[in-house]
Amino acid sequence: MIDPKDEMVKRILATRRRAARLKALHELCLKGSKRVCVGSPVPEGVSADPLAAAAAAEDQGCGAMQPVYRREGLRVMVIFPDVAEGGAPNPDRKQYLPAEEAYRIFKNMSDDAVEMLGLDLRWARPEWLLITVFPVPPPHVRPSVVMDGSQRSDDDLTHQLATIVKANLKLLDAKKKGEPRDIQEKLELYLQEKIANFFDNERANADQEKHKSGKVLKTIRQRLRGKEGRIRGNLMGKRVDFSARTVITADPNLQIDQVGVPRSIALNLTVPERVTRLNIQELQQLVENGPDVHPGAKYVVRDDGTRQDLRYAPSTSGVALNVGWTVERHMRDDDVVLFNRQPSLHKMSIMGHRVKVLDWSTFRLNLSVTTPYNADFDGDEMNLHLPQTLNARAEAEQIMMVPRNIVSPQANSPVMGIVQDSLLGCSRLTRRDTFVERDVMMNILMWVGSLGIEHQAPVPMPAILKPRPLWTGKQVFSLVLPKGCNHRGNSNMKPPPKDELNSNDSQVLIQDGEVITGVIDKRSVGNSAGGIIHVTWLDHGWKETARFMIQVSESAMH
Repeated sequence: MIDPKDEMVKRILATRRRAARLKALHELCLKGSKRVCVGSPVPEGVSADPLAAAAAAEDQGCGAMQPVYRREGLRVMVIFPDVAEGGAPNPDRKQYLPAEEAYRIFKNMSDDAVEMLGLDLRWARPEWLLITVFPVPPPHVRPSVVMDGSQRSDDDLTHQLATIVKANLKLLDAKKKGEPRDIQEKLELYLQEKIANFFDNERANADQEKHKSGKVLKTIRQRLRGKEGRIRGNLMGKRVDFSARTVITADPNLQIDQVGVPRSIALNLTVPERVTRLNIQELQQLVENGPDVHPGAKYVVRDDGTRQDLRYAPSTSGVALNVGWTVERHMRDDDVVLFNRQPSLHKMSIMGHRVKVLDWSTFRLNLSVTTPYNADFDGDEMNLHLPQTLNARAEAEQIMMVPRNIVSPQANSPVMGIVQDSLLGCSRLTRRDTFVERDVMMNILMWVGSLGIEHQAPVPMPAILKPRPLWTGKQVFSLVLPKGCNHRGNSNMKPPPKDELNSNDSQVLIQDGEVITGVIDKRSVGNSAGGIIHVTWLDHGWKETARFMIQVSESAMH
């Protein structure tokens, strides 16, 4: 019913994208109300040339009325015109299109017609869309389960396959015996329904396949769809080994790249470590500690692949290690793990942390890291994954660690900053009327130095010497600023500054790592672009940024 010489059809056929071409032709057929097979009109002057007239007559169509096709369940109803070709009424105007006839029509389509529809002849033919040979999934897809020692229970797919084979044999027997056509059609429809239920057992207006007990069979579509299906439940996300999950709580004493792990989890998760000449004494001590003492070990894998469970060893001190063996030791401090909070909406939803084994039963993390995870402490749970190979650990250390992801490449701005008590401490510490006594100053320096990070800045001279030495809060904050840091901005103090030296101290000025004026608040050390954290990251790198964030928190908290 489509004339290739029509201008609209020509424009559609010029479309290079095959899917768009098929869609456009389908819409044209739906919009067109042609019910008669008529081609394009014969051009003037063609009748004088007999050959041209004959070629034009072939394009005129057969002139017959075309039927209407309607889908009814699994079958196609063909509705013919009320009047037959001779003018007599048509008693059989409604008929069902047999599957064999549909297959024959598709198979007889010319290659040009197939190309016109947008199909690629190398990969697709219309008759390939109909099932003539039924694909049977292998037993691995439909394993049988042995129950009560001897009783065997088949998978739902196996059960449905047996039903299809029985229906197919019934149809074959009817054809061999020459049964009437209406009986063969009923058997064909029965076989078609069984095959359709093999793919989808929840079709509308169709009977479901059930066990003898009345339980509905779970066929292919039911296994793929939904949250518990193969895609979302087994491929997009799955249960894995060497992982843990529990509630998270805050710990401001941890560094931003640390995660506090309960001792019970550290006793359960293991890391395989190869025995060498350099670590054999250390691993021997872990083996002697056994599986119940932390740090210890749970398994020893010999070079021939045999695996010894230390829970059942007569004496762990009697297990002598050899070079080349593998010891599966407990998780311990400074092991690299992956920490994740769902939903994982961006790449910072899963980052690398260093383990700090602690008591009690919750994961603990620094409050500054909650922003990229979108975590809070009202009952949130998070997942921890322990890498098992050197390659996985190297990728976590070099790509996924928290300090390396302080600035997001998505918006070129920090995704974490100083928050909560530390932020309030920075604001109060850097006000003009804040002074620090000698004992408090020494305590701050002691706490900052106890982080295991080298403290480079010398102790500055007190701002006030008499009657007793006093340091300003800005001097304390300047101790942890990186040398060479320069920043100019505004604080949230109101009203907005008209000049740099205003009474509200709202103009922040940092020169060469020293706070000159201004109150350090969220606009300076938050996660906004152009703040101190962002400038430090760009000028001094991720290590110096992590050091700054840790020491700012410590100095502001103490």
